[in-house]
Amino acid sequence: MRKERNNRNMTKDRIPRVTVIGGGTGLSVLLRGLKKFPIDITAIVTVADDGGSSGRLRDEMDIPPPGDVRNVIAALSEVEPLLEELFQHRFTNGDGLNGHPLGNLFLAAMTSVTGDFVHAIQETSKVLNVKGKVLPAANRSIVLHAEMEDGSIITGESKIPTYNQKIKRVFLSPEHVEPLSETIEAIQCADLIVIGPGSLYTSILPNLLVHHIGDQIQKATAKKVYVCNVMTQAGETVGYSASQHVRVLYDHMKTPFLDYAIVNNEPVSNFILKRYELEESVPVEPDIDKVEALGLHVFSDNFILEQNEMVRHDTDKVANLLYRLLNRQVYHVSDGSRKPTARLRKLGDV
Repeated sequence: MRKERNNRNMTKDRIPRVTVIGGGTGLSVLLRGLKKFPIDITAIVTVADDGGSSGRLRDEMDIPPPGDVRNVIAALSEVEPLLEELFQHRFTNGDGLNGHPLGNLFLAAMTSVTGDFVHAIQETSKVLNVKGKVLPAANRSIVLHAEMEDGSIITGESKIPTYNQKIKRVFLSPEHVEPLSETIEAIQCADLIVIGPGSLYTSILPNLLVHHIGDQIQKATAKKVYVCNVMTQAGETVGYSASQHVRVLYDHMKTPFLDYAIVNNEPVSNFILKRYELEESVPVEPDIDKVEALGLHVFSDNFILEQNEMVRHDTDKVANLLYRLLNRQVYHVSDGSRKPTARLRKLGDV
């Protein structure tokens, strides 16, 4: 059983701290639901992206890729919808502007003005009235590599899924890139750490593999929740069930470290299935018993919404579950140890 930190009291008077780790669209969707609750949010975002606008700015300006950070800032912003839409606007013409979202250019310009990517994020967050804090996993770009089962090494986050072979492991260079002190503090002080949703190998693991971040997550006294993806991803998780997603995390961290998993068990409509067939993507099998056999408490329910020919997590439902779990965690500590939690499957059982 984990020991409680003795330097802070778990009381109702303190706003609970939630640290969310990931990248890509999935993380942004979740944060839009979480920001509605009275919690202190820190989002830790990958800086391994090397494709599209982010890759171009990364190469041309020697800055960390801004794309995932931009999406998270937009998700946590509390501004007029038109201003958020402007920040996310992607130019579709012009030799130099084509393909760039305005927010990426804004972050690049702010980095040039302030001289530091982290400072640029902080100032941009003020402009967009961000609720919480957005932190890159590191204050420099990192390169993601994948060792495939055939022994080949693929370099570059954007190239890994295109190889279309089973991934054995991913790793970073530089190997010992240092995280921000604020990132480590956010992990150490969290009451709840949420990992995912997001691309398993190219959005989630690039954060966990940054020097010290994985170790600090394992040591943290916070409860750790994995939000499992709804659909598999071509080139990354073809054929993966929910338990296989968890096993990959455990294999890379070399130890079990999660307490809970949120797994969708609602079937996807035939219309959506046909749409995702084009991407070689199918629903993640909710093999609940196998996830529980890995030592996790599982919340299994209908956690999806189908919108605009796509399926996403129901951000309000997942966020509500996390907040209710957080309340149980924060307020049910009395004698310096956490009370055991019964095996939970349904949202109504929280």
